[in-house]
Amino acid sequence: MTRADQRQLLEAFSSDYARELHNLLAADLGRFPAFVFQQLYNRVQWRVAEGEAAERITAEAARRCAPGARPWLHLRTRRRESEALIRTFAGHTGNVYACAFSPDGRRIVSGSGDDTLKLWDAETGRCNATFEGHDDLVGACAFSPDGRRVVSGAGYRYTSVDRDGRDNTLKLWDAETGSCQATLEGHGGPVNSCAFSPDGRRLVSASDDKTLKLWDAETGACEATLKGHDKAVNGCAFSPDGRRLVSASDDETLKIWDAATGACEATLETRDIQLYACAFSPDGRRIVSGSLYKTVKIWDAETGACEATLEGHTSGVTSCAFSPDGRRIVSASEDRTLKLWDVESGACEATLEGHGDVVEACAFSPDGRRIASGSRDKTLKLWDAEAGDCEPTVEGHGGRVLACAFSPDGRRIVSASNDGTLMLWDAETGARQATLETHHNSVQACAFSPGGRRVASGNGDPELWDAETGRRETTLGGDGISSVEACAFSPDGRRLVSASFDGTLKLWDVEQGKCRKTLEGHGGSVYACAFSPDGRRIVSASEDRTLKLWDAKKGKCRQTLEGHNGWVVSCAFSPDGRRIVSASRDGTLKLWGVESGACEATLEGHGWTVAACAFLPDGRGIVSGHGDLTLRLWDADTASEVSHMPTLYAVPCVAAHPACPRLAFGDAAGTVSVVDVRGLEQSGTA
Repeated sequence: MTRADQRQLLEAFSSDYARELHNLLAADLGRFPAFVFQQLYNRVQWRVAEGEAAERITAEAARRCAPGARPWLHLRTRRRESEALIRTFAGHTGNVYACAFSPDGRRIVSGSGDDTLKLWDAETGRCNATFEGHDDLVGACAFSPDGRRVVSGAGYRYTSVDRDGRDNTLKLWDAETGSCQATLEGHGGPVNSCAFSPDGRRLVSASDDKTLKLWDAETGACEATLKGHDKAVNGCAFSPDGRRLVSASDDETLKIWDAATGACEATLETRDIQLYACAFSPDGRRIVSGSLYKTVKIWDAETGACEATLEGHTSGVTSCAFSPDGRRIVSASEDRTLKLWDVESGACEATLEGHGDVVEACAFSPDGRRIASGSRDKTLKLWDAEAGDCEPTVEGHGGRVLACAFSPDGRRIVSASNDGTLMLWDAETGARQATLETHHNSVQACAFSPGGRRVASGNGDPELWDAETGRRETTLGGDGISSVEACAFSPDGRRLVSASFDGTLKLWDVEQGKCRKTLEGHGGSVYACAFSPDGRRIVSASEDRTLKLWDAKKGKCRQTLEGHNGWVVSCAFSPDGRRIVSASRDGTLKLWGVESGACEATLEGHGWTVAACAFLPDGRGIVSGHGDLTLRLWDADTASEVSHMPTLYAVPCVAAHPACPRLAFGDAAGTVSVVDVRGLEQSGTA
């Protein structure tokens, strides 16, 4: 291997190892010995594409498919993740709502929905300390200017968690020992933001109680309560000279305050619904704000004039900050991305993708070279702010992928999304072939006909499409009153079954476009349905926590399968038709005998909602995925997990290739990915 190839390979492994370290540390490597190679290969394969280095890693991949090797999951399509990512910090068990760098840039503090703060080493990613003491969500945190203390605020309101008691306090911590030095009480609602003054002698906090408070950082005494906002105050910051404050509120205004007297100097009428964040520029001449309106705005701090509106996020902006030199702004959004903006031109320089959920917080390092972000995916991420142009975004839907399916020959994949489109993909390369525009805001279901000539889709009434031309052929029913959650063709292609939000299934004559039977009996919405391989049965899954087996000819319910403790949202027959697998919001999968109706096994391991499941063509392997950001492979005979792969985003749907061990899954970011189960044929373990 040449020196150039050696260097290329080492650099690729080094950066990719740092990106994967949080997954490697969390994995049970004793159970999954191929996991380390799997994760690194799935990254390095795109960075070392030619030369001797590429030949070596390809040869190693082939060796790991030899007889006796354990199955591993080979990702055939690129991740929807920016090259600017340096590493991921994992350890919080709740959403990460706040983060801040220490003044020397060597540490990062984070606040979480698990009621704790964590102190991280910015270089190694190691958690150095956990601060415990709050009795509620920690939604705000900041370092003191000397780096010796941390302030935090509790009772964060932007969560679906409902608790009887609220903390609503600030706490001062020793940044070295993690001991709580003081608890500051006085707010009548959750503390949404907090900051030290530049000299470290004072604190400001913003609360749901419509006020800001100024505190003595040494004694913890409340010096002043600033009133003037009509609704919750979400953000606050000191000016660089410490003489002024800025606040952002749900009342659609920013306010500038005299920090000495507490007097309101100016009110900036933004007309932005729910202003989430605000900050001064390093020279104090500008203010940046972010809002639910999906925009970032730059304001003249003296005149109150809006200088620029930065557009590009597709959902609310939750956090924003100036770079230390004032030339750039970073913003975090509910759309799961961060954006870097040029202050003078207003141009978006980069979009940072990789978080699996809403990005709640962002901060520049003191030298401006790195960015930290916190997310509802329970992680922090560290980004290279100087990476320049990031890897182009992987092609995909503009919203969550809700369903996907292989064509009968396995050469194509169809996907349905809440962006209102269907997309057709090449199952070998992952390249998008066509986009089918529907009349709906969301498409919940899709399926190929047995001959591969048609695609069925559903949200309102089921629709049929020509799979070659992308032309809409017909709408079944035509009254527009249905709300189709799933659909499946019979093996002969003459019938289509659709599952509806109204708790019924309908059997359609495909050629005549008429509903032949309505299947009633579920006590709640029906989320999944499938024909048996012989076409004689239909299985359905419902929010009533049951599955039902139906006679496909007579439309009569033959059996009700009970055992799940949550909504059943996915189901599939085994290729021989003897078993059914189901996935539930109770965090489990279950295997059922079709003839007996008995639950044969419960597959546990996700620990979170399981929204998707499918049998592999051998009938022994089962794949599942969703909320815990993993794709898992199971042995149906032993009811054991044999392999898994972390995903960047939640997985609402999976599909299995009809003839070979290949999978497709759609995710919450709009991406459709293709995975080969390597070593499966030879190993006999799945």
